[in-house]
Amino acid sequence: MSTRDLPIIGNSVRITVADIENIPAKVDTGAESSSIWASDIKLTPDNQLEFCLFAPDSEFYTGETLRTTDFRAIQVRNSTGQVSIRYRVYLPTIIEGRRIKVGFTLSDRSRNNFPILLGRRMLKNKFLVDVARLDVPYPARTRDLALNRELNTDPQKFHQKYMK
Repeated sequence: MSTRDLPIIGNSVRITVADIENIPAKVDTGAESSSIWASDIKLTPDNQLEFCLFAPDSEFYTGETLRTTDFRAIQVRNSTGQVSIRYRVYLPTIIEGRRIKVGFTLSDRSRNNFPILLGRRMLKNKFLVDVARLDVPYPARTRDLALNRELNTDPQKFHQKYMK
């Protein structure tokens, strides 16, 4: 398949993972691997990895415990350069109608705007990314709104508090 024939996705897209539908995912061409929000991650006595997708405070949380023996440990370097060790699992995923088995690292994404991040490894030879296209709107960043209200109220006090 030539690159002309690849489906085009935006910098965010709704996907299905492990039969959970309509999950917003951030497409990140700067990230090598894909990541999914997981909780209650354990290794069982018979060496199965056990985890739940998302967490109780997520609208996508089902409470179902997933188990697999098909997992690896990998080192992940984040955007600030910190290295952490995570488990990578392979989950059935549907993106733009295509069924793909995606390798996801399991992490706590509760503080991220999107519960899933899709990286280069998954995108390569499967999709083209149009960064101007926004299939899923980014959530409002309320903490930035509050910061800017504080900045506009007293710029000097704001500068002393946060920038020095």
